[in-house]
Amino acid sequence: VQGAHDEVVALAEKINAPIGHSLRGKDFIQYGNPYDIGMTGLLGYGAAAEGVLHYLARMLEAGEDTRFISRRIMISAAEDVGMADPTALQTAVAAAQAVALIGMPEARIILAEAVVHVATAPKSNAAYLGINAAIADVRAGRGTSVPLPLRDAHYAGASGLGHGKGYIYSHDEPHSIATQQYAPDDLVGTNYYNPTGNGAERDL
Repeated sequence: VQGAHDEVVALAEKINAPIGHSLRGKDFIQYGNPYDIGMTGLLGYGAAAEGVLHYLARMLEAGEDTRFISRRIMISAAEDVGMADPTALQTAVAAAQAVALIGMPEARIILAEAVVHVATAPKSNAAYLGINAAIADVRAGRGTSVPLPLRDAHYAGASGLGHGKGYIYSHDEPHSIATQQYAPDDLVGTNYYNPTGNGAERDL
């Protein structure tokens, strides 16, 4: 019986417990669907850190791949925190790199810092919604030609086509921001990015 048990343990460790199970000695740890914990419990949509360390511990003790955990943290830092706290993504990326270099068991400390940062950070999905809306327009065939002033004028014949004519160099303008048309004609007035009033986005 012990020999069969050892074989099961070795197999579970080899395949890295893809269904969220791990056998260590006589313990059997189950945490369910990794995406359920990865997106709700682990990353704390409600800006609450009460459960994130518990769910992180469950994933680690169940033998979940630390690369999977790192990926979920990076995704949430961009999707759910976004520009409300841009440093969350920096923390998440740094954590993923550090985990790859260090490995377990010390990687648990780095992952803990990252999940707490993401969980407690102010939240915004404005950039996420913005890129989805822009992709929807592209797939729908919206977006005509690039405005002539923005087109490359550094090749022979470009000026004759009107490329670059009327272009305003941003650094010659107040605050280095040029007021000119950037979007295609049929998308003028379309706002893809609508900042929230949360965190750093209040100042955008």
